[in-house]
Amino acid sequence: MVRLAFLFRDSFPLPPQATMCPFHVRPLTSSFTKACSPSPASPTANTASSSFPNTKIIPYPSSPSSEDSTLGLIDDILNTWGRLDVWICSSGLLGPPSITTTTPSDLQKCWEANAVGPFFALKYAPPAMGKLCEKRNYTNSEVKDQGYGSIVVVGSVAGGYGGCWGPCYTMSSHAALGAVRSGVAVLKGTGVRINHISPGQIDVGVDLKNFDMRGMTAQLPPASLQSKESQHANIGLERAGLPTEVARVAGFLASGFSSYITGANLVVDGGAS
Repeated sequence: MVRLAFLFRDSFPLPPQATMCPFHVRPLTSSFTKACSPSPASPTANTASSSFPNTKIIPYPSSPSSEDSTLGLIDDILNTWGRLDVWICSSGLLGPPSITTTTPSDLQKCWEANAVGPFFALKYAPPAMGKLCEKRNYTNSEVKDQGYGSIVVVGSVAGGYGGCWGPCYTMSSHAALGAVRSGVAVLKGTGVRINHISPGQIDVGVDLKNFDMRGMTAQLPPASLQSKESQHANIGLERAGLPTEVARVAGFLASGFSSYITGANLVVDGGAS
């Protein structure tokens, strides 16, 4: 059994033989890392490996908007492990907060960061998930005798309505959710499920004052731009969420506990919407 980078493995176990591939990582899902060729391990990967010895974590450089990178990652996974069972697509870029400051280039960057990854996941992950696999020579390897898999897109509540940020973010977030909803018909008969998570205000533990809105150097969700008073007034649970609270939902959607759920949008916003 190869479980790549689920820190919440014990709470929401994958199918006993599952191999998963988180595609692209942002601070919201820092519990994930990528698979499958060796590269220098991050502190997060080292900590997770020591805390969860049955969880295999292999950092892997990848771009969510690159077709070649996506196909190369899938080839590496299949060549190394023989199978792909879970694909988590989680990349994000906010872009400028207003239409007057938004350029076509800004829109293109947001589209690539927020919507292209889910499209590539829908297009290229299911054939790999349909690949059958004999028992191989790694710890707890099991036979995969039928095609199945789970694609999880971590998007934003901006995919469901407008006004929580600028046009680029809202448009591209809607597109990511659209990829999931269109995927129900696309994946019919494959045994592969696809679902979407819409996080609201998530506290990533970073001061975002003067953060880079255009994504030229770095990009983070704007949770800490809201005051504690604002969160108390506008969020049902009166606080920002934690990355682990989003990760547990991803674990549920990746696992057999959600075997009759596909095309869903699970809102994780503490009741703000």
